Order: sequence, then structure tokens, then C-alpha cells
Amino acid sequence: MTSYGRPPGGLPPQTALMTGRAVFTEAYAVIPGGVLSDIVASPLPFWEGTRSWTLARPMTGFAETFAQLLLELAPGGGSDRPEPDPAAEAALFVLDGEAALTIEGRASRLEPGGFAYIPPGAAWSLRNPAGAPARLQWIRKAYARLPGLPAPDPIIVNERELTPAPMPGSDGRWATTRFMDPEDLRHDMHVTIVTFEPGGLIPFEETHVMEHGLYVLEGKGVYKLNRDWVEVEAGDFMWLRAFCPQACYAGGPGRFRYLLYKDMNRLPALRPGARP
Repeated sequence: MTSYGRPPGGLPPQTALMTGRAVFTEAYAVIPGGVLSDIVASPLPFWEGTRSWTLARPMTGFAETFAQLLLELAPGGGSDRPEPDPAAEAALFVLDGEAALTIEGRASRLEPGGFAYIPPGAAWSLRNPAGAPARLQWIRKAYARLPGLPAPDPIIVNERELTPAPMPGSDGRWATTRFMDPEDLRHDMHVTIVTFEPGGLIPFEETHVMEHGLYVLEGKGVYKLNRDWVEVEAGDFMWLRAFCPQACYAGGPGRFRYLLYKDMNRLPALRPGARP
């Protein structure tokens, strides 16, 4: 069974060096798992037995289209009214433990590798029904509605149930597991898992309009971000601004995998604050 990376938690000792890999620039950010210590965790309103680490949030010079959080739910922890914004859609991905999710009265049990898409305005709740902590990624986005298109339906699936799609010309060393149908234009974001086998790489500097949030699930890799090469490993998070040049290669003996967010399927807004 796949083991997904998660921050170690705790607090480094006073003897630890301060030198690390954290980087924050106008084009990208790298938040290593090691900096997500207990003292930077935060509780959330209307959540019980829950700690959170905010990895990305809309702000000047940082994420523009989404927020992403790492949640840790104690046994019995969670929320019966987790989302205060009726315009927000959500994607959840379970790293370890179990999560009991209810969307509009439909109950599901999510295990590691479990993914859920929650449409905007849907009533949902989330609890940890097990005796050990549960950890998961929570991606939030203000849904960009289009006339004549309804909001997407909920999605509940485990990545083990999906077949990764190999990228052309990669001989299977670079593949994408898609949680949303790429032809379904109701979706204004895609969440996928990108997998590189040893020796796999992105063979050119992608430079495009989609903003990215990447959470490394497994292995390690070397990423070209704007002008810099950075090493990342399981438990690290990266934010990439729209048009930030990017490429990477798997940098270890095993697979390099990450959970990827990107905004999709909408024309760019031409006025600040306007919907596309």
C-alpha cells in the first residue's frame, strides 16, 4: 500500500540548525514539510479536535485562485459545518488515517488515497471515526460559474481505482491520475496525481497560464522553478505562479509523486475581481 508523505510535526530542538530549504519568491514558493512544526499549526472555526497548516492562500504576491490546507484530525475530530463560504468548492485527499465524509446526506468512508470533490453550496461534514489521527489535504476555490453550465457533481473515489494516463512519448515514466474528467467544462479546476518513475522527467520548461499547488506525496525530485533548481521530497509543498517556468526530474531510486492543483477551463478575467 502506498505511504503518502506528511510533515513530521513536533518542534526541532534548540540544537538544530536554522538552515533549511524554504523559499518564497514572486514567482514560486517552497514550503518544506520540516517547517510545518506544531507551533505554526492553527485551529479553525467550527472544527473540533483539528489542527491546520495553511500552505497557500489568496494574497498579494502569492496564490490568486485557491487556498490549500493540511488538516490533522484527532479521533472524533472534524466539523459539521466546515465551509463558511457558499461559493467555495472543495477537494479533499486523505494522506493517512480515515475520514467519514457526508455530502448532501450521502455518507462515504475515505481511506488513504481517497479523494472527494465537493461542489459549491453543498452541505457537507467531515469526521475522523478511527482511533488514530487522520491527515488530509483540503483545497478550496471560489467556483467560477458560467451561464448555462451547472456546477459539477460530487466525486468520491480512491486513486487505486483509477488508471494513470501515460504522457505521450514518455514510455510510461511520466503519468497522470485524473480525478476530474478533462472534457467536463463544468470544472474550473483540476486535481490530479502526477507520477514519475525513476528516470522520468518533464523535458521542457512549461510556461503557462495555470496556477499550481503541488504537495509531494512520495519520493524526491529536483524542480526547475523560474531560474532556480530546488530539491523537494515527500511532505513538501510548492506554489507556482501563473507563467512560472517549470520542469522537473525524479531524483531518487523510487517514484516521485505529487498532488497537483491547477485552475482550468475559464477565460482570464479582464477586470480585477471580475468573474471570467
